[in-house]
Amino acid sequence: MSDAVGPKQPLWTGDFYNEGISNDSFFDKLKEECGVFGVYNHHEASTLCYYGLHALQHRGQESAGICTTDGEKFEYFRMMGLVKEVFDNDRLRRLDGTNAIAHVRYSTAGESKIANAQPLVFKYREGDLAIATNGNLVNAGEIKRKLERQGSIFQTTSDTEVVAHLIARSQHDELVDAVKEALQQVTGAFAFLIMTNNKLIAALDPHGLRPFALGRLGDAYLFASETCAFDAVGGQYVRDVEPGEMIILENGEFRSERFAVMQRRAICAMEYIYFARPDSDIDMINVHSARKRMGQQLAVESFVDADVVTGVPDSSISAAIGYAEQTGIPYELGLIKNRYTGRTFIQPSQELREQGVKMKLSAVRRVVEGKRVVMIDDSIVRGTTSLRIVNLLREAGATEVHVRISSPPFKNPCFYGIDTPDSKELIASSKTIEEIRKLINADSLHFLTKDGMIGAIGRSEGEFNRGHCLACFDQDYPTALTEEAKSRC
Repeated sequence: MSDAVGPKQPLWTGDFYNEGISNDSFFDKLKEECGVFGVYNHHEASTLCYYGLHALQHRGQESAGICTTDGEKFEYFRMMGLVKEVFDNDRLRRLDGTNAIAHVRYSTAGESKIANAQPLVFKYREGDLAIATNGNLVNAGEIKRKLERQGSIFQTTSDTEVVAHLIARSQHDELVDAVKEALQQVTGAFAFLIMTNNKLIAALDPHGLRPFALGRLGDAYLFASETCAFDAVGGQYVRDVEPGEMIILENGEFRSERFAVMQRRAICAMEYIYFARPDSDIDMINVHSARKRMGQQLAVESFVDADVVTGVPDSSISAAIGYAEQTGIPYELGLIKNRYTGRTFIQPSQELREQGVKMKLSAVRRVVEGKRVVMIDDSIVRGTTSLRIVNLLREAGATEVHVRISSPPFKNPCFYGIDTPDSKELIASSKTIEEIRKLINADSLHFLTKDGMIGAIGRSEGEFNRGHCLACFDQDYPTALTEEAKSRC
């Protein structure tokens, strides 16, 4: 793939600047899915969940919840907001029990409201049932309509509730068999934690689309969407949950069963590129190291003579360091993210909207002024964020801004738990690289090639894409899609 290069354009102030941007979203980024954390057999289960959710907060900032059991009854609390806003010492003390499941949510399916906050808790014929999940069920709408025709009444718009209804309707008396039957009917990406008063079940979809890990803390078992959560509670990583696997913890015993045969391995590539924390390991590959190698490969594919390299905080810093090391161009903190600004852009005037942008992200003038800058970012969605950041650098005195993206062009919507717009809103689906370069006001633009990205991640699977889901880049979805989903492509 060759660079798209052109002369510097004037600052863009036309319609593109405002296209598709909500009043509270400067960072036009893909939204994280959700995060789950589970504890079995620990006297401070709720406290461990609190710290585990803190470590997973980047995966969902909309709501948080914890459900515990002492073997006889459930205690649970969930609310809209960040983990530190939802839980305090008093609330955690009330969540008594040695087993627990917990959740942070961003709504990729279902409305943003308290009824959809997880874990979802139900009355089941064998007692209480709690469910938390990370991912998205492609056929949830189809199953829900069928169940409603059969008399089911849904209390939420979350597709997680579909699985609860399937479990409840099963003819199997044993919960494990009912869960197996339910999971065999759903399609998509899912990492489930399912809990009763005497059981905790963890299950991963047959393609392994979402990350899901098993850990230990003394005699306790832990489950988490990312291994960084184990570090936060002093736990140790044991292994990843396997695709199609169910882990059942009951009466102090651990056993593993299969609810499905492993299908084509398809871990989401965007976990390595953007979503996961740099200190997490996914399938025993450190995320920071993978991103750094992506930056190095990007430098091999698209060297440009420049004075400084900078990364868009936070997910692009590792790739920027790799690019700088490979080229010998100094890495600098040319962009600073303000972590403490609330929602902005509620002001009516464009001038104040633009000031709100500068509250979210600042260019360091003394670093970039008079310099040719290589700006590393992990992806371009609609293009509006890239334009704003390029313009920030130019306003701070950068003489040239060369944009390098540590992933291939993002062209297709995701149906597996990432909140993406329809393809018509994704700039790479309809624009050439040169057209994108002009729209974001860059002097040059290059995306990492798909082969370069796969090699940099470093997974050893012998499959053609080494076990990744790359559908957002190449439209090769690992599962069947509904007609409704196909209409978005």
